[in-house]
Amino acid sequence: MTITQTSFHGLGLGQTVLGALESAGFQVPTPIQEKAIPVATTGADVVGIAQTGTGKTLAFALPMIERLLKNPEELALVLAPTRELALQIDETFRKVGNRLGIRTSVLIGGEPIRKQISQLRTRPRVLVATPGRLKDHLEQGTVRLDGTRIVVLDEADRMLDMGFAPDIERILKRVPTERQTMLFSATMPPEIEALARRYTKNAQRLEVARAGTTAELVTQELIYVPQEMKVDLLGKLLGENPGTILVFSRTRHGARKVAKAVNHMGHSAAELHSDRTLAQRRTALDGFKQGKHRVLVATDIAARGIDVKEISLVINFDLPDQAEDYVHRIGRTGRAGAEGRALTLATPEQVKDVRAIERLVGNEIPRVEREDLPKVDIAAAKPFKRPAPGPRQGGRPGGNRPPFAGGKPSGSRPSGGHGPSNRGGSRPAAKPSAPRG
Repeated sequence: MTITQTSFHGLGLGQTVLGALESAGFQVPTPIQEKAIPVATTGADVVGIAQTGTGKTLAFALPMIERLLKNPEELALVLAPTRELALQIDETFRKVGNRLGIRTSVLIGGEPIRKQISQLRTRPRVLVATPGRLKDHLEQGTVRLDGTRIVVLDEADRMLDMGFAPDIERILKRVPTERQTMLFSATMPPEIEALARRYTKNAQRLEVARAGTTAELVTQELIYVPQEMKVDLLGKLLGENPGTILVFSRTRHGARKVAKAVNHMGHSAAELHSDRTLAQRRTALDGFKQGKHRVLVATDIAARGIDVKEISLVINFDLPDQAEDYVHRIGRTGRAGAEGRALTLATPEQVKDVRAIERLVGNEIPRVEREDLPKVDIAAAKPFKRPAPGPRQGGRPGGNRPPFAGGKPSGSRPSGGHGPSNRGGSRPAAKPSAPRG
């Protein structure tokens, strides 16, 4: 019989951290927190797998804070695949860390690098960064990692699978080999898990749900619809379903078109994709969180890193390029114990893509028939053939310098320094794939 923790007491956290947790309003640990915290507080390497929306950030942040309090000379690094996720991690971390005097600094693309250099001078103990932008800082000599003793790869499967492996390799070469390494994700395909083993030592695998398991409180539905009827159907769905709605498009161009169409329907919609500047992306997300926009139309950069309470419905206007992203998309609803709903729109030719998602999640997605749509004979449908892939678009120690702070930047501007980019920094060398938002 499994006994669920009713508080954070007994998980290896000291009274100082427990007091900060209580002040921040955190009372009961989630299953992944209950499993990961006692192991991580011993200093062991961890590979944690849990559904989205189950509190993975605190599962690594709390042991990290505990260790940093006991070892004032140590520093920590958290790597995330997207700007949005990096900002979300920082926001969650600050809720506890700020109360204990542990400063954080976020290094992501879309912001002037000199502004980030100024932040580094405030002596942060924790860096939250996207690999591309951190690589820029390392190449410029503005960051050093020789004091780092804790490294976390959040959404590790996504980072490695997106082509960030070379950047991660360069970054980890700058970190002492004697360190604690933790990897967290909702999915961990076998080929990615093999790569993850390169970065950990005798890591304990902590799994509270089978990799690819979807959130239990999310009702999933599938509608087959001809491509030319999707926009009209979306309009009907928005009318039929009150509340806050997140719509996923496969491409940036598609997200722009869908957002424009939704606004023309009389709904307030914002768009979130990599062609938007960091300021525009923050404005869109803040407006969605605050209720200014009822609908947010986004690419998969929003599949991981958006923590908006009470999203009533997720609509997959397009299927994701990778089946694993389906799990993360629908995990934006049904969070923190609330019920959610996810509707997926697929064309009759995409039967194989739907089957790939169903194999990953281990269940058939219930199909919904609508009277306003033509009957679709799936058995007779010609399998969808995806177009040929195209290219992705997407420090030295010394003196009394603050932790992490390196020297002055060289004259050249790092790639991805001010304009928008897919991944928050310089674009990694990656195998070609379909353009992603």
